[in-house]
Amino acid sequence: MRGVLGLALGEVGDISLLFAQTVRETVRRRPEWRVVIDQLHQLGVRSIAIATVTALFTGMVLALQTSYSLAAYGAKLFVGNVVALSLVRELGPVLTALMVGGRVGAGITAEIGTMKVTEQIDAIRAMAVSPVRKLVVPKMLAILIMLPILVVLADFVGIVGGMLMAVTALNQPAVYYLQRVTQALSLQDLFSGLGKTVFFALFIALIACHNGLRAEGGADGVGRATTETVVVASLSVLISDFFLTKFFLAF
Repeated sequence: MRGVLGLALGEVGDISLLFAQTVRETVRRRPEWRVVIDQLHQLGVRSIAIATVTALFTGMVLALQTSYSLAAYGAKLFVGNVVALSLVRELGPVLTALMVGGRVGAGITAEIGTMKVTEQIDAIRAMAVSPVRKLVVPKMLAILIMLPILVVLADFVGIVGGMLMAVTALNQPAVYYLQRVTQALSLQDLFSGLGKTVFFALFIALIACHNGLRAEGGADGVGRATTETVVVASLSVLISDFFLTKFFLAF
């Protein structure tokens, strides 16, 4: 047990050091925005499909489930409230982070890990260039920028999915559904959901880059590092969501 705990604390320490190095490299010199823009496309734009499809069907299922549950209490008309609050405060940020984190995290670890085992990172160091600045900073900035945007898009699509079910399955007018949504939501709800995405993005980027930089053992090592990234990043999102929810509810 102590060995596992020590190993976990060692990993947390290494990731914290990587975060400090990334912040230092970002502040010390202007980021290479051409590379960052390319990463915005690779990590963000290409994740739109998986984020929106997940949100669409989540909103549809949520509307169906809540309509049957609320019908027992005569509150079927409040489907829009439940769908909007659930998506914006909780399901939108968490599900988007899980889906995008799995795709993006695995890709980052595989890319950096392949460079590590083929000694390309050693070549970067030999040219007096920091691997953190060259590889980690653009990816972290891209995820920090794109994940909140993807969450906003996912929230919108999920609410539209709930509206489709409210109109077709529950016979609610679309105008009434949208009125319930706008009455239920507040700026605090939006900021609460988006505030979580900043931490989710940091966890995904740091864990993926850390596992890629320490990969060893050829293709098998890269595969193990990629799997570990998906598992650890997903657990980090779910565990941190609990504490972040308590934090934002306190305000």
